[in-house]
Amino acid sequence: MMEDFRVFYDEKEDILYFGKEGQEEKSIELSPGVNMDLDESGKLIGIEVFKASSLFKDIIKQMTKRLQSV
Repeated sequence: MMEDFRVFYDEKEDILYFGKEGQEEKSIELSPGVNMDLDESGKLIGIEVFKASSLFKDIIKQMTKRLQSV
């Protein structure tokens, strides 16, 4: 299941997204700035982390470099 998930980072909006293909039907706030996206059958299709750079500043820099080289 996890092999279908990909990691995306929107530097402009500072949103880190772990997700897979699917149509979001519902979004649930897990905590301030962290949302879980579900499809119509209630299966997890993504997790959004807002203001990601403040939470993962060292990891984001490394990940961005890796994503740009792919």
